[in-house]
Amino acid sequence: MVTVLVIDDEAPIRLLCRVNLEAEGMAVLEAADGPSGLEKARAETPDVILLDVMMPGLDGWRVAEELLDDARTEEIPIIFLTARAELRDRARGIDLGGVDYVTKPFNPVELAPLVRGLLDRVGRGERDALRREKLGELRAALERE
Repeated sequence: MVTVLVIDDEAPIRLLCRVNLEAEGMAVLEAADGPSGLEKARAETPDVILLDVMMPGLDGWRVAEELLDDARTEEIPIIFLTARAELRDRARGIDLGGVDYVTKPFNPVELAPLVRGLLDRVGRGERDALRREKLGELRAALERE
């Protein structure tokens, strides 16, 4: 069973993720802030993390850096799930090591297929290819602006 850790300070977002991911047969862990998210990630080692950026105290950028700097959590794919929709924010998320960047509002029905698809690709050793694709899409979008 796929285990997803949702780190977001907004309870309605965590609930939305939980309901939709559990409906697709996934186990969902929740954390309401960065420090408890780091603690859960280290203790539970989920298969993937959905991470909000804008949280009080320890924001998602710092959480991602700490996850990727820790041997216990560095291999866990991170999908940023945030209202920060600027192209430079998206690029920062991918540069930091995220495998995808989903902006709020999002279609919760699309979460489980997205998670499964990313985990399949990461499992096939395509993590770096995924990140290169995302950065390529962002560069193309920046050139169009």
